[in-house]
Amino acid sequence: VGPGDRELISRLFPPFPPGIQWGLERTLAILAAVDDPHRAYPVLHVGGTNGKGSVAAVLASVLREAGHRVGLYTSPHLVSFAERIQVDGCPVSLERLEHGAQLLRPALEREGCSFFEAATVLAFTVFREEGVGIAIVEVGLGGRLDSTNVVVPEVTGITNVAMDHREYLGEDLGSIAAEKAGILKAGVPAVTAELDPRVLDVFRGKAREVGGSLWEIPTEEPLDVEVHPDGTAFRLPNSLWGPLALEVPLPGPHQARNATLAVRMLERLPPELSPGVEAVVDGLARAQWPGRVQVIQVGGVTFVFDVAHNFAGVGALTDTLASLDLPRPVVLLVGILGDKDWRSMLPPLFGIADGVVLTQPRSAPPGRRWDPSLAAEASGSRTPLEILPDFSAALSRASAWAGSGTVVVTGSVHTVGDALGELGVDPFPGC
Repeated sequence: VGPGDRELISRLFPPFPPGIQWGLERTLAILAAVDDPHRAYPVLHVGGTNGKGSVAAVLASVLREAGHRVGLYTSPHLVSFAERIQVDGCPVSLERLEHGAQLLRPALEREGCSFFEAATVLAFTVFREEGVGIAIVEVGLGGRLDSTNVVVPEVTGITNVAMDHREYLGEDLGSIAAEKAGILKAGVPAVTAELDPRVLDVFRGKAREVGGSLWEIPTEEPLDVEVHPDGTAFRLPNSLWGPLALEVPLPGPHQARNATLAVRMLERLPPELSPGVEAVVDGLARAQWPGRVQVIQVGGVTFVFDVAHNFAGVGALTDTLASLDLPRPVVLLVGILGDKDWRSMLPPLFGIADGVVLTQPRSAPPGRRWDPSLAAEASGSRTPLEILPDFSAALSRASAWAGSGTVVVTGSVHTVGDALGELGVDPFPGC
């Protein structure tokens, strides 16, 4: 959270107790105090480890093209807290945030909720005040006990499960999968893009337990995937709209699968919410989700911004970069949080780089900062490497080193957000 955001958050919310607070009781109590705004509109709920924000953004774009007024709640943000709560593709105004927070303050103070709980109930309240016709809600952490899990959605989507947040969700894949599966509900259709049989067994068992239906996207979908710097094209068989030729402006084979999950979720909406084929095609083509293999030119340098913050995310990034014809040299600017598995993340990143600058993202929480010097020593990499803890100096050095080549900024949402802010790049231009 940057200095400007700290000031905004202190205006919006009362002081928070430290740490993560599990359970839905506080969220439900606060929502009840303001007449349950989360029940004022239909919801699509999206969980998983990686890609859930991309899926949510695609869903929001398609439903907006279909003529709905759409709320989108995601986390974390890149530059401004307001990015978390969007209506019709734009972060809501500070005035709307402050008005919603004022309605909630008595209940927030009484319940002593966490930051994420407060942000979630604020999003639900703002969506009602804004008169949204449908809301897309991304799970924050896990699923079962995440404060977004108070919703009863029209459709649920789960992208995948990878080893992340083990200190909260469990030390093995099955435990993490069980937490993610906690958003499955009776009578609610669910779709997953997961392929691991161990994880799918957990999802199937949970769906049977709660009396819900689960659709699994097969390995071979989508078809004929083509990746370029501006996005990803693919084909998708479809019984509702006929065979689809689609393109999403998010580069990477993983983004084709994320978009496929979004389409399969849309297929299962009730008829009164279902988009037409034109809205599906145009909505995918106009989706925006900054910081996900986002390729832009700044001052003659090609920048690639990607928020990969775990081993699976790094794998998706390196696979995508290998399919793009980026100008060389490719210089990495990497800042990872100290509680992430940087030991497994760094080797594949170093393998695609001509040079690496390790740094400390300015907005990283003090208690979660990594030691770039320790990381450099532990990596044993032969790739030319420099350590510049000062973020501004590191960004300047990476840009100079790349020259007319490419700087890849990655490792954390904080790293990408800080770089976008430093370079003056608006994540949502036109809003």
